[in-house]
Amino acid sequence: MFNAEKVKNDCVQWIRDFFEENGKGCNAVIGISGGKDSSIVAALCVEALGRDRVIGVLMPNGEQADIDKAQLLVDTLGIKHYIINIKEAFDGCVNAMPFELSEQSRVNLAPRIRMATLYAVSQSHNGRVANTCNLSEDWVGYSTRYGDAAGDFSPCSHLTVDEVKQIGRILGLPGELVDKVPSDGLCGKTDEDNLGFTYAELDRYIRTGEIDNPVSKERIDYKHKMNLFKLQLMPAFEPEL
Repeated sequence: MFNAEKVKNDCVQWIRDFFEENGKGCNAVIGISGGKDSSIVAALCVEALGRDRVIGVLMPNGEQADIDKAQLLVDTLGIKHYIINIKEAFDGCVNAMPFELSEQSRVNLAPRIRMATLYAVSQSHNGRVANTCNLSEDWVGYSTRYGDAAGDFSPCSHLTVDEVKQIGRILGLPGELVDKVPSDGLCGKTDEDNLGFTYAELDRYIRTGEIDNPVSKERIDYKHKMNLFKLQLMPAFEPEL
């Protein structure tokens, strides 16, 4: 049985230990999307460090339909935050390309610009950037390399979607944030529409090895194999000297 209270407390202590060893007195900088992952990571950091050491960054690309959820989160936690619209940077990069970007390149460009923005905020505010990925997303590569997959510390990358949501409830976050239908906010579809299987199926498969739908199993196994490289350090040639 998953003990959400214990894991939450252990994670809070882990965050404190990280900052003690890797940036004593530094601030946690978090990209706030309005979804459960960034909301729960922000809440964990507030409990670990205090709200005065947590900075939220809202980064719409022009208009963002659920920006109100991101605002709700920073208001609920009472943390300092900035709203930085990346549309001009996004459009400038697209327009500067001497060719038509592929659809996937275009989709992944915004998360990479957002991560560059987070590091600019972090370096200007004595910060460390929080990674907000969870185990379920990482398992099937549902993240943008050097975009939302980047960061300096990762509180939830070994927790499934269901486990993260259980922690969110213990943290007392509004249900509309914890149980919000997950979407990448990039292509207009939900995560599960894009993946072709549910997070409930994926979480159960990760933790027990059990899955009822053979089609889902095949898709999960394929995505996991094809995206393992995202979870590894960049290969580097080591000469024999």
